Amino acid sequence: MSIPLPAFARRWGAQVLLIGGLLVLWQILSGWAISDFFVSRPTDIFASIVTSTLDGSLPFNAAITAFEALLGFAIGGLVGIVLGVALGRSRALSDLLNPLVLCFNSLPKVALAPLFILWFGIGLNMKVALSAATVFFLVFLNTYTGVRSVSSELIAILRLMGANQRHVLTKVVLPSALTWVFTGLRVSVPYALIGAVVGELFASNRGLGAMLAQAQGQFDTAGVFAALFAITMLSLLLNAVVKIAETRMMPWQKQADEQATI
Repeated sequence: MSIPLPAFARRWGAQVLLIGGLLVLWQILSGWAISDFFVSRPTDIFASIVTSTLDGSLPFNAAITAFEALLGFAIGGLVGIVLGVALGRSRALSDLLNPLVLCFNSLPKVALAPLFILWFGIGLNMKVALSAATVFFLVFLNTYTGVRSVSSELIAILRLMGANQRHVLTKVVLPSALTWVFTGLRVSVPYALIGAVVGELFASNRGLGAMLAQAQGQFDTAGVFAALFAITMLSLLLNAVVKIAETRMMPWQKQADEQATI
């Protein structure tokens, strides 16, 4: 009698088969249907990853990019949460600053890179600032929306019970807005890396962005894909960290997700 596999095992198995099939198809078509100059080969990309890992260049540059992205993510996320709560709780402040927020949010953050180079130079500060600016608006807008979406009835009931402003904020507003906050944090993870990598592309000789630029300048397609692979792994790692924090702070959300998948 066969034992049925759990749902997560079947899902993982299907994902492994899908990714493996795509890699095999890529390997077959590369050099035959499509020039490997443009798409390289999975085997060549794997060899490039192994070589750059063994000589230390990939871990070294990945660590630099990870530090820049993490610092920018932390600064941009913290400032975004604080200002999102402040503007969400104050109608007068929101009406005053809303036009400025909309103007800055509509500006592509990549366009800030030349200005940040003038302000902060070409060192670490510029990449962190660009990453933080990219993260800030995503977290701010989600936090602001979450705070504005809090039920006014709950706030009124709490005030009738004698709660002050601090009680309303900590007991109702922040718990209710947590889902929006973590949505903004999850969405902003790849953008934190984008900010760091774009900064490195503009002005740096270290980091995964510099590796991308160097590989592109040498027409090393496998090296480009190897750097992209490292960026993807960093993004998945940061997403996992945010997910763990979300589970710790919102344990009820995990139960809801599990019930939704049944």
